[in-house]
Amino acid sequence: MTKTTAVEFQRNFGAYQHQAQREPVEITRHGRRELVLMSADHYDWLIAAARRTARTADASGVVIEAVGRAEMDPEHAHLDDLMS
Repeated sequence: MTKTTAVEFQRNFGAYQHQAQREPVEITRHGRRELVLMSADHYDWLIAAARRTARTADASGVVIEAVGRAEMDPEHAHLDDLMS
């Protein structure tokens, strides 16, 4: 993802507008991420993807049981430390 400062974005709006047609552009202010400029098509895709997601609370009993029985590959056991 392309990154730029808010000042640089203002100076070169056209170039960043063109870049945002290909990939999102992250705009920072005082070193912190503040905005992301993206094409309308990319935004529409994100909104549609968000609507396709399901809440865990709405999962069927079969899915919940399958998740409960699932086992993690031992290669990833170190990730358990992140949960505590």
